[in-house]
Amino acid sequence: MGVSLHRENSLTRFFRWTYAGVDRTLFMGMKFTFPSRFVSPLGFLGMLTFVLFIILGITGALLMLFYEPILDRAWNSVKTINDVIPYGFHLRNIHYHASNAMVMVALLHMYYQYFSGRYKIRNEILWVTGIILGVLTILEAFTGYDIIFSERAELAISIAASLTNSIPIMGPQMREAFFGSGFHDFVLRFYAFHVFFLPIVMLGLMVVHFPRFLVFDVPMVMAITGAVMLTGGVFPVDMGLKFDPNVPPGITVPEWYLTGLYSFLRSAYDKFTTGVAWPGLFIFALLIVPFIDRYKKFSWKDRPIITAIGITSLAQIIVTTYWGFYIDPDRTKSLLERLVIDPIFLYLVMILLVPLSFGFTYMMIKLAKNAEANAKIQPKKPTGKSSINLTETWIYGIFIALLAFQVYLNIAAYYAVLNGMKNYSLFIVGIMMLVFAGMFHVFRHARSLQKAPPPRPTMPPMPMKATPPSLTKTGEAQTGQITDGTKILEDAAAKQKTLASTKTGSSTSQSSQSVNKADSATLDSSDHKLISDEKK
Repeated sequence: MGVSLHRENSLTRFFRWTYAGVDRTLFMGMKFTFPSRFVSPLGFLGMLTFVLFIILGITGALLMLFYEPILDRAWNSVKTINDVIPYGFHLRNIHYHASNAMVMVALLHMYYQYFSGRYKIRNEILWVTGIILGVLTILEAFTGYDIIFSERAELAISIAASLTNSIPIMGPQMREAFFGSGFHDFVLRFYAFHVFFLPIVMLGLMVVHFPRFLVFDVPMVMAITGAVMLTGGVFPVDMGLKFDPNVPPGITVPEWYLTGLYSFLRSAYDKFTTGVAWPGLFIFALLIVPFIDRYKKFSWKDRPIITAIGITSLAQIIVTTYWGFYIDPDRTKSLLERLVIDPIFLYLVMILLVPLSFGFTYMMIKLAKNAEANAKIQPKKPTGKSSINLTETWIYGIFIALLAFQVYLNIAAYYAVLNGMKNYSLFIVGIMMLVFAGMFHVFRHARSLQKAPPPRPTMPPMPMKATPPSLTKTGEAQTGQITDGTKILEDAAAKQKTLASTKTGSSTSQSSQSVNKADSATLDSSDHKLISDEKK
């Protein structure tokens, strides 16, 4: 009977019990990977989108404590958060810029998956749920800046209500369900959509959208968080003007992810066609891409038509986004004249972008394939690139320097908060996150060098034993002489066989005897010569 000397305390047993219970859940069924080296962020842009979603959830929950979803108090409550509530300025700026960053990273993630053909490896469901998540992300950001109820928010609300009402058959009912019968209903309903309905649906889709293997790169997560804070410090979001129905509105534009749609609406064409049909067609085309892409390969160079369609969509998005921001600077014109875009010119440019994008795509594919063919023909040249292998002393030095800089930044942020420099303090906190990302990456690099196997010792080439020149010459001469002797023996045997087969008289036999004597004499002389050479 054995007795165990190792006893677990109650806390350890509790953690073991908790882990055993959670181990069977869907969350633990995923494989979380923390890479031990630098990984390109293009491969896990979806995970960065999820990280931004978590940041939005945390900051949004804190902002909910002070926001009042009432028509005549909404703007004032946000101003109180921005100016009075401790750290309210920081929370609002982080929340605002994280929402813009989430839309941007989601778009980058979508196009990276599109051009790399990742949806072809039985990922059709992931692609479809990702497109729906992208649309919901834009709606979530849209409802977020509308509940402030500024002049820009009122413009967005009016446009969205008008577009919803233009939908055939179900339009008026949808408008009343989403916007209510007045502005009082709208604020509360958009608030409910922003903080509850849309996040719940997005979380449910994320459970389906996430693959089984999730990559968390801690330095990259810290870096994107720091970039959001740094952007909030450099470009603090303003409050805008409070909406007043008695004051005529000025010229304003929506957020950047809606200016493309805004440019179509400014063409003064049919609202349903420009505001509902075109965006709906674009979303539908993205949804069916995995089912119409019949190319066998994944590279963009081997899928010319699909690649050209993607380049065309990017070009049109960039052009329409710019047009949505553009306002005619001539103040002598009326407001309507400054806002309206010539529809003929707009759609003509959209049509011309198609052949230009296709031509650009085929040109890039041809150049890429020619470069690959030339690389295969030409011999490989040494690039001269080498990995950065820092010594242990340098690693310790860099880590200590970053740690000292981190301490200085903490002190600077503290004094910036005390002096009321809100945007400067947020800027410093962003740099702190970036420095932490650098420290973690240096630490990870040191750990990888520590775990790496030691390099194999390179043995110097052994010197060859010198051979005496006399032996070399003797061996070469001996080989040549043996070859000559073999030829002489073969010739003598052939002559002897020829002479023996002839039936002649004594004169012939005498001549053969003389020949044999001559041959034997020749052989004896060659043998004596070989022996004498060997003795030498």
